[in-house]
Amino acid sequence: MEFDVGGNLDATRRSVSSLERDGRPARAVMLSRIFATTADDLWNALTDAERLPLWFLPVHGDLAPGGRYQLEGHAGGTIETCEPPSRLALTWEFGGDVSWVGVDVADDGEGGARLTLTHTSILSEHWKTYGPGAAGVGWEMALAGLAMHLARPDASKPDGAAWVASPEGRAFISGGSDAWGRAAAAAGTDPAEARAAAGRTTAFYTGEA
Repeated sequence: MEFDVGGNLDATRRSVSSLERDGRPARAVMLSRIFATTADDLWNALTDAERLPLWFLPVHGDLAPGGRYQLEGHAGGTIETCEPPSRLALTWEFGGDVSWVGVDVADDGEGGARLTLTHTSILSEHWKTYGPGAAGVGWEMALAGLAMHLARPDASKPDGAAWVASPEGRAFISGGSDAWGRAAAAAGTDPAEARAAAGRTTAFYTGEA
């Protein structure tokens, strides 16, 4: 499937906020995107263990509130809230760190469904190095994959590594990093620091030195 870099970048709304979590300084990255489907179908794509591998990653575990989940080769954690078809909240445990992901699904009032994803992390050296793009760009790539799946549910999932190495993939990563740099500056980060972090995020995802 031909990938519309600009259309996918423009489809996402981005914001960054400062808060406290468990008494410690934290940052929240929020993405919002409308998909051309119903809220019920979007919820199913997000939570059905048979559909998740078609656009994201295989998942295993006790997929119910209070249960533990594990994404193959990636994060695991605890499912804290599951309220079909509108609210999912879970811990995101990866690389020895714990953060929190919340997903809200709602009809957009115009025949589509809006997904709002919030990823909250304790302020750390990782955040200072990469800024919001570390989480934001990763989630944008996942949501682009979700959009392709919803548009063509029977199509094969594209090879992720090949796509990242393609001109379209690199342009999407670079554009997303820059957009998250602007979101960080709008939230109060020094613009020069935000641009530098965006550059490091691009390098991280594209494998540049």
